[in-house]
Amino acid sequence: MRSFRFTSLFIALAALLGLAQPAVADPADIAAASRGVVRVVLVRNGWTGVSMLGHGSGFAVAPDMVVTNAHVVEDAHGDGNVLIGVIPSQGRDSYPAHIVAYSAANDLALLQLGNHAALAPLTLFAGVVPDGMQIAAVGYPGNVDAAQGLNSGDLVKPQDTVKTYGQVSSGRSSKQFDTILHTAQLGAGNSGGPLLDTCGRVLGVNSFGTVSSNGTDSSFFFAISMHELEPFLKFAHVVPHLAGLPCTSIADLDRADTQRAADDQVRVAAQSAARSTARDHELDTARRNAELDVLSERDNGLAVAALLLVAAIGAATFGFVQRAKPRFGRLGLGLAAVFVIAALFVWVLRPPLRAIDERAKDHMAEIDASGIPPVESGAKADAATHKLICVLDPRRSRVTVSDITDIPLTWSADGCVNSRAQYGLAGDGWSRVLVPNGEDTISLTHYDPATHTYTLERFLMGINDMTRARSERQKMSIPQCGASEAVARQFGESQGAIKAMLPAEPNERMRYTCQSVK
Repeated sequence: MRSFRFTSLFIALAALLGLAQPAVADPADIAAASRGVVRVVLVRNGWTGVSMLGHGSGFAVAPDMVVTNAHVVEDAHGDGNVLIGVIPSQGRDSYPAHIVAYSAANDLALLQLGNHAALAPLTLFAGVVPDGMQIAAVGYPGNVDAAQGLNSGDLVKPQDTVKTYGQVSSGRSSKQFDTILHTAQLGAGNSGGPLLDTCGRVLGVNSFGTVSSNGTDSSFFFAISMHELEPFLKFAHVVPHLAGLPCTSIADLDRADTQRAADDQVRVAAQSAARSTARDHELDTARRNAELDVLSERDNGLAVAALLLVAAIGAATFGFVQRAKPRFGRLGLGLAAVFVIAALFVWVLRPPLRAIDERAKDHMAEIDASGIPPVESGAKADAATHKLICVLDPRRSRVTVSDITDIPLTWSADGCVNSRAQYGLAGDGWSRVLVPNGEDTISLTHYDPATHTYTLERFLMGINDMTRARSERQKMSIPQCGASEAVARQFGESQGAIKAMLPAEPNERMRYTCQSVK
């Protein structure tokens, strides 16, 4: 079981009968992972010259580290005359390699690459691999090379990988070491290549397949599982990138966001209706209370005016009775006049009926004023530099190659991030495109100051696409922080040339919810 045991008849029949499962994985993710898949070639340097011994597949777990099967490099283990070459799937370079870890017990080997290799490492999936899980196998099956008519010279040049698809059939493992049984078609030369999930993360290392005596049985294949690979890498002091979140497609995230937005609209509408109903009820209550108050004040005014008129009559009577005494007569009549004038004032100063509506409106204005949010939030909060801490929202994220950490963010209303990166302003809001020189990945970041949402999207690109993107980046004039809105908009438009080169969907989307920090 140290090598693939396929007959040419079986492979031909399998191809004719279409035994391989249809492609269900995301082609963009599988293509992105394929950047780190390599062909491993063994050549013997003898007295008769250089001759090729064979080849297999492998994948990068670090820029200069490749995992493959032990049986692929068995002839080079302990034999200095057998040389190992690693040929990536893209570019022009190939790399010499030597074995740094070897385990025949679980058919694993680790190669160290020379010539300053800089491959794109694959991410390993550390979660559960369920029965029926859709998977993809990537590598260099020799029957495809033969069908293409490739010779030995062609095999040491970069070639596109071959991708096949299937599903996991769990529950049956090899007795020799822990394996994953699956149905993604393999051929001699796939040994050491990765078995991937639909996000392009490594589930295992393809190793061997079933043997049919008559060439008519269905094909099944085995990949060495993470239960073997992780301890092997740990023993070799290699720390690969691990991911454990479920694989969610961008389409699923978009559908969930659309549904969430619709639910939010329904909730906002319901809350608005509830507030409107509550306000109407409060207005009715305020009007009834105002009506009771006004009517009470009018009745009280009427009563006071009546009392004053009674007092005026009493004073006038007193003055009439005391008319023989002019002094007391004038006093009584004067008091009567004062009481009459006071009664008229009380009558006139009674609140009018229209005051009912005015008092009800004043009461509602007081309620509205008491519900104003604090100055901390809203537009005024974004008027100056705002310090935030952004936390990943797993429900809205697709994480395939990145570590999950909180992101500190300092945002200014003019589009300056962390006091050093000026964002561009365009139709999709504030954004920044990052095209690094050291890796074949384009990052697109967005920040929405209205919702305090930070979004990071990563596109895992091929070498040719990265070359074009870097060329466009050289044409851009990147402004310093503090640029005017006109300059920010001009920068946003210039980034459009690179955005137009990006695939329709990113390989990774991470959405963060940001909150203020003191």
